[in-house]
Amino acid sequence: MIASLRGTLIAKSPTEVLLEVNGVGYQVAIPLSTHERLGPVRSELTLLTYLHVREDALLLFGFATEEERSLFRLLISVTGIGPRVALGILSGIPVPELRQHIAQGNLGAMTGIPGVGRKLAERLIVELREKIGGTVHGGETALSAGGTGQTIRSEALLALTSLGYQRAAAEKAIRAAAAESEGEELTVEGLIKRALRHATGK
Repeated sequence: MIASLRGTLIAKSPTEVLLEVNGVGYQVAIPLSTHERLGPVRSELTLLTYLHVREDALLLFGFATEEERSLFRLLISVTGIGPRVALGILSGIPVPELRQHIAQGNLGAMTGIPGVGRKLAERLIVELREKIGGTVHGGETALSAGGTGQTIRSEALLALTSLGYQRAAAEKAIRAAAAESEGEELTVEGLIKRALRHATGK
C-alpha cells in the first residue's frame, strides 16, 4: 500500500497532479481542497495517498491532510459511492462542514453539494452519521420497546423528519422499529436504519 508520496510537483490541475519521486512520475487524483494548498510547479510536495485497486487499473488519490483522507475512506464505504464520486463530494464542500452536516443529519445542506441528490444524501447520513459522531453514548441512548429512551426516539424523529418524512409517518416507523427490537438496545443510528425500512416499506 502506498500511504504517502514526497517529491517534486511537475504539473498540476484542479483535479490531479503529477508528482516525481526519485525519477518516477506518479499521477495522483486530488480534491479541490488539496489543490488550493499546492505550491508552485517544481516545488517540493508531500501527499497522503490512498491506492484504489481495480481489475484494470491502480488509481492513486492524494490529500493534503489526514482529515481529508479519513473522510474519503468513510465516503467510499457508503453503498454506491466510488472513489471518483467521493472525490467530487470533497471538492464541493469543506471537510469540517461536510462532517457537521452528516453528523447533524442536515439533508438540505447535503443536497446542496454538487453531484449529491436526495437519495445519495440520505445514504450518506444514515450510513456515516454514527461513524462521524451522530451517536450519543451512555444510558440515555439506550432504547427498549418498553418505552424508555425518549432522548433517542426524539433524535431519531428529528433525523427522519430532516430526511423529508412527514412527522406522523416518522413516528409510526419509529414505533414499529422499537416494537420489533423488543429486548434489544439500539443506538440512534440503529433505530434510524430500522425505522427507514418501515418508512420505505422495505
